This record gives sequence, structure tokens and C-alpha cells, in this order.
Amino acid sequence: MSPYNPLAEALNNDLLAGAPQIFNMLSERGKAIYFPFKGILGQTAEAKAVKINATIGTAFENDGSPLTLECMEALVNIPSDSFLYAPSFGLPKLREEWGKLLAIKNPGLKGKTFSLPVVTAALTHALTIAGYLFLDPTDEVIIPNLYWDNYELVFTEAFGAKFAFYNTFVNGGFDVAAFSKALNSGKVGKKFVLLNFPNNPTGYTPTEAEAKALAVEIRKAAEAGNQVIVVLDDAYFGLVYEEGITQESLFSLLVDLHPNVLGVKLDGATKEDYVWGFRVGFITFGFKGAGAAELKALENKAAGTVRGSISNAPCVSQAMLLKAYTAPEYAAQKKQKYEILSARVRKIRETLKAHPEYAQSFEVMPFNSGYFMCVKPIGVDCETLRKELIANYSTGVIVLVGLIRLAFSAVPTDLIENLFANIHAAIQKLRG
Repeated sequence: MSPYNPLAEALNNDLLAGAPQIFNMLSERGKAIYFPFKGILGQTAEAKAVKINATIGTAFENDGSPLTLECMEALVNIPSDSFLYAPSFGLPKLREEWGKLLAIKNPGLKGKTFSLPVVTAALTHALTIAGYLFLDPTDEVIIPNLYWDNYELVFTEAFGAKFAFYNTFVNGGFDVAAFSKALNSGKVGKKFVLLNFPNNPTGYTPTEAEAKALAVEIRKAAEAGNQVIVVLDDAYFGLVYEEGITQESLFSLLVDLHPNVLGVKLDGATKEDYVWGFRVGFITFGFKGAGAAELKALENKAAGTVRGSISNAPCVSQAMLLKAYTAPEYAAQKKQKYEILSARVRKIRETLKAHPEYAQSFEVMPFNSGYFMCVKPIGVDCETLRKELIANYSTGVIVLVGLIRLAFSAVPTDLIENLFANIHAAIQKLRG
């Protein structure tokens, strides 16, 4: 007798029939999860067209419109049904629109097969879903040693996984050799890889050559018999400011790389569209040879995880985004905001070039994209420096893994020079 719910068993059988290697990548939680089509949501869907609908726990006016407060409706210029629950999968039209945008923003996806995106409550929730589906307590997360600290809460504290670190940079670029060594260490089997580009905290995206080299190493590992789950935290996708840097997500290279490679793309509106409080993200799957049944099974398991954790992502946010993505002025406005951040990066480059003496105080880590950059102070403790900058220079920075992270996204362009001058002065002061 199967230990799984019959609905989970059906999804598992779809994977086993068409892609058994993908089934083997799932955690025990991932194998057990399903979308409850026969529960309240399924029964509600079946009753959608009836005259008297006493199914779902929402409220309606006597004329059948959503029972909402007029003062709330006045705040947003979207249909009143946006105040209702969204499906656990997300609004269907938004999922379709984001899938189209993925193909537009990543031309390498043309003609390739991948799932319809499932809506999440932004990126941290998407990471949690990936951990739920693919990580058991005995698994390792292969991750660079410069990483966002929230990964610890998501993967190690919540799911009990361990981190397997590798060196991030060598000779001013991404350390592909160190990545390959970490990927191929230990016995052949399931490998869970997390790649975050543009990287938080460093603001680094691989060059086009580095991206291809990473894909080569992942394919080699798959050819050796490993089943490789590559989770792509693409929160800052599109914010690349220099030539020669890959403009596409690695997802474009992974979806048809090898049957043993599952690409799991996590992205969303939070950073890409500057709507941090909307809490809308997406999770999308792809692998070579994927059929409709296998991709749908992964979508159902992801949506089941959404249903079992938060029920559904905010409908108002989804409706507003859908309206924005189809607005004629969307692309021009997005480009305008991008140019503001790009100008700050140019200002940083100019400032550092104009002040070679800063090299006595800190080392600049490689950066070319995203919201952040990092410097490595010379001869002073990072935490002491952080407190000194607050106390005597009215400057706030973040200390992470032995570095100082600078969110240039939050610093007006005309204060960029002051930021670095303050850091230099504080370090020199602390060094006496």
C-alpha cells in the first residue's frame, strides 16, 4: 500500500512514467505533496456556474458582486473581483503573461519547453517551495561562500539541509573551477545547486563565457549520473549594467541541457518591477525531454505547497501587475528606472577611479549588476567599522560574511562620492 495520498500518487506516477529521474529528485515532502483538487477548491470549481453557490468562504452583495468596502475599492483602479481569493496556482492570465515575458526577456528559451509559472508570495516563499519539494535533512545545498544570509533560515533551519560552500571569485571573476569541484564531490546522486545572479550581496552576474562554462560543468555532472537540481534565484534579473555580462537567466541553458538537470527558476516583480511590498513571485520548471504531464505534475506539487502554506498569493497585487504588464507605457517606464540605477553604477566606477587612495582602505569585490556591491575593509573589523560609520559619519551599511555590503540602489547618485569618502575616512581613523 502506498504511503502517499492518492492524488500525490497520481502525480508521482506521471513523473515515474515520463521522467523517473525527476521523481528521484523530490524530497519525501515533495513526493507526498499534491494539489487538493477534490477538496474545497475542487468542489468550488465544479460549482462555479451554478445559480446558488454556497461553496467558498467569500462574501458577495445581493447582486452577486464582491462584498467589499467602498473606501478600499477607491484605493485601487482594478476590478472588484481582485479582492477575492486568487487560485493557489496564481491568476491564470498573470501566469500566462509572465511566461510570455520570460520568453521575451530570455530569447534563448525560444522553441524550448518549460512549465507555466506558478505564483508565489515573492522570492523567499519561492525558495521555501523549492526547499520543500527537493530537500531532505540529509541533503546538501551547493552554494558560493558569498551568499544572502536568509538562505540559512530557509534551507538549513527549516529543512535541515547543510551547506556545501565553494569559493566565489578568482582573478576578478566567478570561480567556475571551485563550483565544479563542489558539484562533483561526494558520491554520485542527487545534487541541489543554488545560483543567485545578480548575486546578493556582491552584485555579480557571470560573463557570457562564465555562464556557458557553468552549464558545461552542470552537464558533465549530469552525464556522470548525478541528478542535478539547479535552483536559480533570479530576484534581480535584468539589472545588468555592463557589456559582456550574460543578459539571460541560466534557465535558458538548463531547460534542454540534459534529462538529469532540472532547472527551477525563481523570479518575480519584487526587484524587477520595483514593487517590494506586492509580494508576488514565480516558480518555473524545465528539463530536457519534459512532457506536458511531467511539467503539470511539478506545477501541481508547487501549487499544493502554496495551498498548504499560505493558501494563495495576494490577488490585488497580482491584478495590479497584470494590468501594468499590458500597459503601453510599462516598457518605457521600466527602462527609465533602470537608467537611474545604471547611472549610479557609472558614478561608483568614476569615484573609485578618481580616488586610487581608497585602495589603501578597502578592496572592491567584483560587481556589475543588481542592487548591491561589496568592499572588503583592510586592517579593521567589519562590525567595528559599521558602528563607526553610523555613530560618526551618518552612514549605514550591512556586514555580511566578512564584507561590507553597499546597497547603491538606495543611495542618491549625488551622495555616492560621500559614501566612499566616509568609508575611507572611517577606516583610516580606526587604523589610527
